[in-house]
Amino acid sequence: MMTHRLITTAALLAASLIVFTFAGSARAAEEAGWIPLFNGQNLDGWKAAENPDSFKVVDGAIFCDGPRAHLFYAGDVQIAQFENFEFQAEVMTRPGANSGIYFHTQFQDRDFPAKGYEVQINNTATGDEGYVEFKRTGSLYAVRNVYQSLMPDNEWFTVHITVAGKWVRIHLNGMLVVDYVEPENPPREGEYAGRLLSRGTFALQCHDPGSKVFFKNIRVKPLPEGTPGDAPAAPVVDETYRQIARLHAANFPLVDFHVHLKGGLTLEQALALSRRDGINYGVVINCGVGFSVNNDEGVTQFLDSMKGQPVYAGLQGEGREWVNLVSPETRKKFDYVFTDAMTFTDGHGKRMRLWIPEEVQIDDKQQFMDMYVDRIQYVLNNEPIDIYVNPTFLPDVIAAEYDSLWTPERMQAVIDAAVKNHVAIEINARYRIPSAAFIKLAKKAGVKFTFGTNNGDANLGRLEYCLDMIRECGLTEKDMFLPKKK
Repeated sequence: MMTHRLITTAALLAASLIVFTFAGSARAAEEAGWIPLFNGQNLDGWKAAENPDSFKVVDGAIFCDGPRAHLFYAGDVQIAQFENFEFQAEVMTRPGANSGIYFHTQFQDRDFPAKGYEVQINNTATGDEGYVEFKRTGSLYAVRNVYQSLMPDNEWFTVHITVAGKWVRIHLNGMLVVDYVEPENPPREGEYAGRLLSRGTFALQCHDPGSKVFFKNIRVKPLPEGTPGDAPAAPVVDETYRQIARLHAANFPLVDFHVHLKGGLTLEQALALSRRDGINYGVVINCGVGFSVNNDEGVTQFLDSMKGQPVYAGLQGEGREWVNLVSPETRKKFDYVFTDAMTFTDGHGKRMRLWIPEEVQIDDKQQFMDMYVDRIQYVLNNEPIDIYVNPTFLPDVIAAEYDSLWTPERMQAVIDAAVKNHVAIEINARYRIPSAAFIKLAKKAGVKFTFGTNNGDANLGRLEYCLDMIRECGLTEKDMFLPKKK
């Protein structure tokens, strides 16, 4: 009997401790302002549309698996009408899964929610047959897209959405990937006409039977009304802004792969520009003879500095010697590698850097062009690159004769070498090259393209020449190169 009393007392103490701990945790959460939206046991407070059986609770998480369906929060918190808030959820995707988290939306019986914004959940899904999905996890879907897979499958990661007035921020595991201020009269067309800030509920997406996704620890923190004073300024909706908006809606991967941290530009400033303008960036390190970085150790330090940042990391080989300075194993750690043909040795053994007038010697323009095309073909045929950049560049002394010197035969020779070696060609915003005639020939031949600035200072612009070439040459998302996920 004494033993029984001891056991009972111990059990009561343990139970009291559990209750106390739970109550303490609940009070701490309440003090922080966070309110759970999912109890971890059942779907009370949630309402499924179209195919309710696509949602079930497994091991304390909402599991999405089945035909298309959406699960809307319909509980008592804020009477399911949220305007300004912080929202958090832990998410885990299986390979090939596509899903999303909607906010400011409302219940509808079927189809994808028409009202509100969607935060994309997609680390590795490629899309349906005939369609490639470029929008990755963290995208403010079709408004501010992220084209790089930043989160892994089969691991839990945290999605944090903040809406304050007209200001939307999205963090993944604490990393800011979207920082968007909705302007007055934002450009919205067709199926995305309802992508506007207002108020509404949240919804979780089960996209298709092959998309298996888990959500847990779903919670919200209501915020005061209004846009905070430290929000970025609302953007000016000019024609460039409108075209960028159309490209985001059209699933066109808008990436500047040729960004240098030079001229005072820091990584933090570059990230802020990227988020402001809606252009993803690839940040590049130069490696070559005479450069501060010229070996594996130097480029590895750069790679380490890019870890955990929402940018692609690229290697630019300088001169023809670069291939002997970086090992194949180190090259493969970069998202992409590129070079140009602006540095070479001519037929007389003279080393030229075409952007430096003092080093350029041209006695016969036609002979120079034939030699130059030969050097470009050598680069494309022999150097391990993904992208050929600054294409068709001409030195100042002959730049005015671009159209006559870049004959169809010379353009075709470069294009054929690019196709043969599966090398993409950059459309360069700084030098406004190659010409539309070259791009149209290359597109016809099946070349893939990238966009790049190659900035010499902190001014990156908004890829204006590239946007012009999209229109003039009829480029689509299928014409664009994106690095494969490592």
